Amino acid sequence: MNLDRVIAVRNDKTVYRDADMAIKLFNEDYNTAAVLNEALNQARIEETELDIPKIREVTKIDGKWAIVSDFIEGKTLARIMEEDRSKLDEYLNLFVDIQLNVHSKKAPLLNKLKDKMMRKISETDLDATTRYELHTRLESMPKHNKVCHGDFNPSNIIIGNDGTAYVLDWSHATQGNASADAARTYLLFWLAGDFVAADKYMDIFCKKSDTAKQYVEKWLPIVAASQLVKGKPEEKEFLMRWIDVVEYE
Repeated sequence: MNLDRVIAVRNDKTVYRDADMAIKLFNEDYNTAAVLNEALNQARIEETELDIPKIREVTKIDGKWAIVSDFIEGKTLARIMEEDRSKLDEYLNLFVDIQLNVHSKKAPLLNKLKDKMMRKISETDLDATTRYELHTRLESMPKHNKVCHGDFNPSNIIIGNDGTAYVLDWSHATQGNASADAARTYLLFWLAGDFVAADKYMDIFCKKSDTAKQYVEKWLPIVAASQLVKGKPEEKEFLMRWIDVVEYE
């Protein structure tokens, strides 16, 4: 495989293009189970017939794990939105339509969103009272089994040259409550500093899904706590403010 052309760099992985293949090469110390779980998630999502890059193989290159998938020619929705902010509403409507299509699918073998959130809350360094309140709130939320992307943001959408929208990066995929997935997307817009898009997204999602905004907002402390586990110092103060809106009863 040719690793000369870098198309994306993250803290713990680098993505290369080789002809019609995208090669996601993980750092040497990256958790093996996490790599294999991501590949398994992607394979299970393929079975839903959503438009995603098809996985070709999981291999090792120079001692490092790699996931090889189809390369999708096109632009990310994030780049398209940056290039023409005058069409923000139009692009956000498309973005929500893609997300609602994801939520319309079922993948019974995916991990459960509630289980993942419970574990994440337990892993935080929040005090016991706050953890208890968050666990109680999470347990009270309705149990659903919709496909949830877990990191649904415009940079994970590729608009192909034929106009097809492909959804990338299924490492955080679970089955569960769609409003939790929406709350996380709203949080990601905020963390990126795009407050205008965040509020517009929330309005469009709630209208198109016929969901009360208050219901999505009940998930915000939970998803903020799950984000806290990533240990990014620059996010901590902001996330703590969202977690502090927990209503103690």
